[in-house]
Amino acid sequence: MRSAYSVDTVRTAERELMARLPEGALMQRAAAGLAAACADLLGRVYGSRVVLLVGSGDNGGDALYAGARLARRGAGVTAVLLAPERAHAGGLAALRRAGGRVVSAGGAEGADGGSQGVEELVERADLVVDGIVGIGGKGGLRPDAVPLAAAAERSRGAVVAVDLPSGVDAGTGEVRGVAVRADLTVTFGTHKPGLLIDPAREYAGSVRLVDIGLELPVEPELEALQHADVARLLPVPRAESDKYRRGVVGIAAGSARYPGAAVLAVAGALRGGAGAVRYVGPAGDAVLTRFPETLVSDQGPKHAGRVQAWVVGPGAGDDAATVGEVLAADVPVLVDADGLRLAEAGVVRARRAPTLMTPHAGEAAALLGVDRAEVEGGRLAAARELAGRYGATVLLKGSTTLVADSGGGAVRVNPTGTSWLATAGSGDVLSGLAGSLLAAGLSAVDAGSVGAYVHGLAGRLAADGAPVGAHDVAEAVPEAWRNVLG
Repeated sequence: MRSAYSVDTVRTAERELMARLPEGALMQRAAAGLAAACADLLGRVYGSRVVLLVGSGDNGGDALYAGARLARRGAGVTAVLLAPERAHAGGLAALRRAGGRVVSAGGAEGADGGSQGVEELVERADLVVDGIVGIGGKGGLRPDAVPLAAAAERSRGAVVAVDLPSGVDAGTGEVRGVAVRADLTVTFGTHKPGLLIDPAREYAGSVRLVDIGLELPVEPELEALQHADVARLLPVPRAESDKYRRGVVGIAAGSARYPGAAVLAVAGALRGGAGAVRYVGPAGDAVLTRFPETLVSDQGPKHAGRVQAWVVGPGAGDDAATVGEVLAADVPVLVDADGLRLAEAGVVRARRAPTLMTPHAGEAAALLGVDRAEVEGGRLAAARELAGRYGATVLLKGSTTLVADSGGGAVRVNPTGTSWLATAGSGDVLSGLAGSLLAAGLSAVDAGSVGAYVHGLAGRLAADGAPVGAHDVAEAVPEAWRNVLG
């Protein structure tokens, strides 16, 4: 499990550790890890040109000490100071002793001399180290740092961020203004939420975690499942299992206008671990033509037969009666697509059995009464707000898929997926897959996060760098399942 902790939790852990260590030891641990990552990225350190973008905080100190280590290995290191009077004194002294140069961001030279323009210096570097702002930064870069971020983006060399890219919000993943775009982020002690959540995640590049000895609480703010975690949660039938013991999932989806939604939801459900799939709706003929193993009924959810979970909403149009009937059932229910619009908040909150809602950003925005851009810019806050408002587990789909529970606790972040999954019907497949996992006995949080993980992995395997349709994703689910179980 990959975990991320809030800024306050990280700072508390750092203070507690620093109280037990000699002065400066924690920064030296971070700098050693940062320097090693930079050296690995450079390949050949001797003779390389390294530029440090140095702010006034501890991130700047980490960059200076790491720069000193690289300078002692033969790199030509120049520190660009955004606030010369507040730069880390010990780090500056170490860099100068190692032969590094120091200039100010405004173009004025430090005591080391030289005349090269600062932006040109950054652009010509083999490696740019971003130590401008630490984890407490809010609201994008200050105006004096913006030209340096732009120069770093133009640079022919790689950009390495210290702890997280400057200008992103460490706690929420929001980017409100200009931020540094890194090729690699070297983070210390633990991941920060902003490194796992878009839009900030796309600014971080690859992320390398350096252990500096922090003692952190058992429950993080965010957690991301890995293969081993998903393998433990996937339902695997035993010798005595039959189709009913494995669980039966009901699919109430599709309409005369959107029969394909029913077919795709059933496709996902058949591959999701439940023993049988019951379909209720007007697309029964289309479903049977494609999947004759489906148990089809045209008598409505109440008379479809026993199920352990329901999926309702994909392609449902304005069929509020079916949505209401499913929500009245005393089994777990997954609500998607049209069902989200038709489900009354009070009815969902009053349910005794678990509810899993699976909106994309536009649907979440409509439910919250805000602009879509607000949801996309603050995905973590939106998922939590929606979960609390409906008393449900919320799977917020998108470039970063989040799973938040109304009871609080760690929010799950899905690490799999591909941009090729942004295709019509992909969400219907996910709904069927996650609904089947609900019927197989997983909790709403586990069903949502495992479903998203397998669905995202199936999307990668199906696409392999090329466009795919939702049916391709469904057909790749068994391969993804085998990949996880390994």
